[in-house]
Amino acid sequence: MTDRPSADAPSRAEEFEEHRARLLAIAYRILGSVADAEDVVQETWLRWEASATRPRSTRAFLATITTRLAVDVLRSARARRETYPGPWFPEPLVSDPYTDPERSAELADSVSMAALLLLERLSPLERAVFVLREVFGYPYAEVAATVERSEDACRQLCARARAHMAQERPRFAVDRAEADGLTATFIAALRAGDVDRLREVLAADAVLVADAGGKAPLFGDGVFVGDRLIRLLVGMAPDALAAGVTLTPERINGGPGAILHSADGHVLGTWALDVIDGRVQTIRAVLNPDKLGHLGPLADPWQTLQDTKDARAAARRQG
Repeated sequence: MTDRPSADAPSRAEEFEEHRARLLAIAYRILGSVADAEDVVQETWLRWEASATRPRSTRAFLATITTRLAVDVLRSARARRETYPGPWFPEPLVSDPYTDPERSAELADSVSMAALLLLERLSPLERAVFVLREVFGYPYAEVAATVERSEDACRQLCARARAHMAQERPRFAVDRAEADGLTATFIAALRAGDVDRLREVLAADAVLVADAGGKAPLFGDGVFVGDRLIRLLVGMAPDALAAGVTLTPERINGGPGAILHSADGHVLGTWALDVIDGRVQTIRAVLNPDKLGHLGPLADPWQTLQDTKDARAAARRQG
């Protein structure tokens, strides 16, 4: 049932803009892709604009369209991700489009790389229910209407998702200032080639995992652990820095991280860091340029690799 708009009612565009940030935030958490989330929200706008009537609750109506579209996109994306070359990570997010002081903790936790990778293990329906209910606090009645299931079924879906997330998530809390300080120390040690300092900052079994998607240079399988990781960092950093590559601290998916830029200032990739017990435990590197376009102009990763090799050769000649 719908109401007729009054003469002084806001325009459809104005109503939609009031909800756009939340819709983007919902779609991103369901999809793990900034580009796909933006496409879903654009399609939601087109359907909203074309609708002949106004719903009683614009908030619920737009969330329903966005969620259903996102679930459809996720189902088709699952097949592509099964054949994705190498490790797969969500597209990195520098800033959450939606903020809500009352749910700030849930919003921040749900957008982390670790949480998004856990959400990947849920079914599309479980993921949608969990995001709507646990992250954004939608009442079960609205969640049920959105996913076209009963409230009892949604409670069961949410309980399963919640249990899975709680079981798999590491149980630790990281102080933001401490994590950011550790990130700065890590980057400084990397720039200086300080092996001893790197060993102090990195956990003994620290791991770097890189998502290049076959679109950027990748050594081996893209997974480096412990001493092998130290050798990679110390071996590559000086040459990359000599070629003009920069590593700038940045919040990535709500946590500590960095953005890599080429000599011309274009985006090469991102690092998202997991900090546990005062040390860097995991570095998740997104290098696939298909996942970085929303961050700015992109560098040519192959050319940057060649520049790095040239810098190494020049250093050897001078030495």
